Amino acid sequence: MNSHATSHRGTGPEPHPFAGSQPSAGGTVRRTLLRTALTGAAALGAGVGAARPATAAPAGSRPAEPRPGTPDEALRELTAGNRRWQAFRERHPHENPAIRRTLATAQHPFAVVLGCIDSRVPPELVFDQGLGDLMTVRTAGEVLDEAVLGSVAYGVLELGIPLVVVLGHQSCGAVRAAVSAEQSGERLPAHMQYLVDQIGPAIDHGQEGDARIDATVSANVRLVRSRLAAEPELAARIGTGKLAIVGARYELTTQVVHRLA
Repeated sequence: MNSHATSHRGTGPEPHPFAGSQPSAGGTVRRTLLRTALTGAAALGAGVGAARPATAAPAGSRPAEPRPGTPDEALRELTAGNRRWQAFRERHPHENPAIRRTLATAQHPFAVVLGCIDSRVPPELVFDQGLGDLMTVRTAGEVLDEAVLGSVAYGVLELGIPLVVVLGHQSCGAVRAAVSAEQSGERLPAHMQYLVDQIGPAIDHGQEGDARIDATVSANVRLVRSRLAAEPELAARIGTGKLAIVGARYELTTQVVHRLA
């Protein structure tokens, strides 16, 4: 991903060193049961008793290039994919029949992307990634709740994913709704009020009109990122260099993803 202030190649805003990320050896019984419940169904459906590691997959069934194993490697892969997307040179990788068969028994994604539900910003497309590459969580305005926190934690703590990207985007309808609701004092119907309540603290009152909405998009990404980074178990992995949580924006007009400081 590009950055307005600095390249992401290991010198981004996160001060911690980048290092490899693997699941810890001493998992608890609770985590073992969770892992079995979430991954065992696919293995049973395929007639396989246990998921195989990536290195044991049949020849040609995994990508030829090594899977990103560190935050820095994962960022480089996402950046390369977004550049292909911008240039209309997408590869649409990892979709062939052999990989599909392998993915029936195991998954090894290298990044979690927490993005908006906006139909114009599907992470697998804007980063030109394929099956098994990204674990995506999508809510309007990247809003957090217990289900989202649990989903992100599963990817990081159980699958050993080294990178979490909070991905906002230009012209976010959820952010616009939050700004409009604050200005009018009107409550939104059904569960949409929850969304604007969560985005509300990020509203940039130093701007007016469309500039306020645009500034709030970035402020909201930073707020969500900071909340994730404050989660104790995620913070512990950040502190050891096994995890990076970064904020980024996708610009609809240019198709560029750039990192937010």
